[in-house]
Amino acid sequence: MAQRTIMHIDLDAFFVSVEQASNPELMGKPVVVGGKPGSRGVVATASYEARAFGLYSAMPLSTAVRLCPQAIFIEGNYHHYAEVSKKFMAILADFSPFLEPMGLDEAYMDVTGFESLHGSIYQMALKIKQRVKDELGIVASIGIASCKVVAKVASDESKPDGLIEVPPGGEAIFLAPLAVRKLPGVGKKTEQVLTGLGIRTIGQLARMPLPALKSRFGVFGDVLYRHANGLDNSPVTSPGEVKSISRETTFEEDSHDITFLCYQAEKVGADLRDLGKQAKCVSIKVRYADFNTITRQFTLPQPTNIDQTIFQTGSELLQKAVTDNRLAIRLIGIGVSNLNEPGMQLSLMNGTEQRLEKLNRAVDRIRDKYGFTAIQTGRTMQLKSPH
Repeated sequence: MAQRTIMHIDLDAFFVSVEQASNPELMGKPVVVGGKPGSRGVVATASYEARAFGLYSAMPLSTAVRLCPQAIFIEGNYHHYAEVSKKFMAILADFSPFLEPMGLDEAYMDVTGFESLHGSIYQMALKIKQRVKDELGIVASIGIASCKVVAKVASDESKPDGLIEVPPGGEAIFLAPLAVRKLPGVGKKTEQVLTGLGIRTIGQLARMPLPALKSRFGVFGDVLYRHANGLDNSPVTSPGEVKSISRETTFEEDSHDITFLCYQAEKVGADLRDLGKQAKCVSIKVRYADFNTITRQFTLPQPTNIDQTIFQTGSELLQKAVTDNRLAIRLIGIGVSNLNEPGMQLSLMNGTEQRLEKLNRAVDRIRDKYGFTAIQTGRTMQLKSPH
C-alpha cells in the first residue's frame, strides 16, 4: 500500500493579498482589512508589514489604530474574496479530486500517488504555487506530510510564500522543537495548562505519558498525544451540501445593542440567494455577559430567502427569549436551516414578498459590485459609525 501523502495549501494574508492584487500600490505597506479607523470592528486580516507592529486577526480596530496609525485600513469586500476563493479551489481541483476546503483560503488535498504525473509531490506543489501566483496574483504556502496535522503545521512554518515537505517517518522529529501552541487545537487556555506542567515544546508533549494527559484533558488528551507524535489518521473529505447558514458577532464590549441582528440577517439572506436556496427554519443565539447562552428556533410556514422575514422572525424569537434586559449581551447570532431549492409558486407569494425579493436581489447586485456597506438599510446605517 502506498504511503499516504497529504498537502495543506494556505493563501498568505488572504484578504489583504486580494486587495493588493487589485491595487498594487498597497504592496509592501501595512494594510488592514476589517473596517475603517474609528469603527467598532476587528481586524480580519493584517499584512505582514502590519503584523510587524503587533497587529493580528480578531484584534479590535481601535487597538490596531493605536499600534499602527500609519496602516491603510480597508473595509473589505467579502463577495470579491469568495469569488477569488472559488478560483483558488478550482486550481486545486485540477491537481487532485480529493480536496477538503477549510474556509476561503486554505485546503487539504490527498495527493497519494500523484507524483507520477508531476515528477514528485514537491514539483506538484511548486506548480500549484505558480498557478496561484500567475492566475490570482497572490502567494500560497504549502506543507506536505503523511497526515493532515503535520501538513498544516508545515504550511504554517513555511509562511510566507514557503514550501516544506516532511519526509515519512520524520514527523515527530519535525514537530519536536516547535512551541506547543503551534499544534492545531492548542489554544491559549490549553497552552497555559501545558506550561504549568512544564511542557513548552511539542516534543515535550509527545514524551508525556498518555494516561497523564487523559487524566488532565479527557478524550482531548489522546488527541494531543497522537498529534504531538505526528499521528493523524483523519481522511481528506470533500464537503457535503450546505445544510445551514449562520452569522455571529462577539461584541468588543458587552452591550444591549441588538442592531447587529439586522446586519446578520441581511448577510444570511444574501448567502441564501447566492446559493440559490430558501430556508424553512430561523434560529437565534444569545450569549450574556455571564456566559450563559440561549438558543431558540422557529419553523416558518413557507421557506424564504427574504432578509426582512429572516430578521423579523429572529427579532420575535429574541424578544421572547431575552426576559432579563438587565444583563448585557456578549454575543448575538442568527441562522437558518432546513434549506431547499426555491419552489414557492409566485401565486402563493403576496405582492409584498415578491417586491421584497426583487429589492433584495437588486441590493445584492449593488453590494457585489461596490461592497456590502455601499447601500444600507435604516436599521444598519448606524453600524458605519462608532457606537
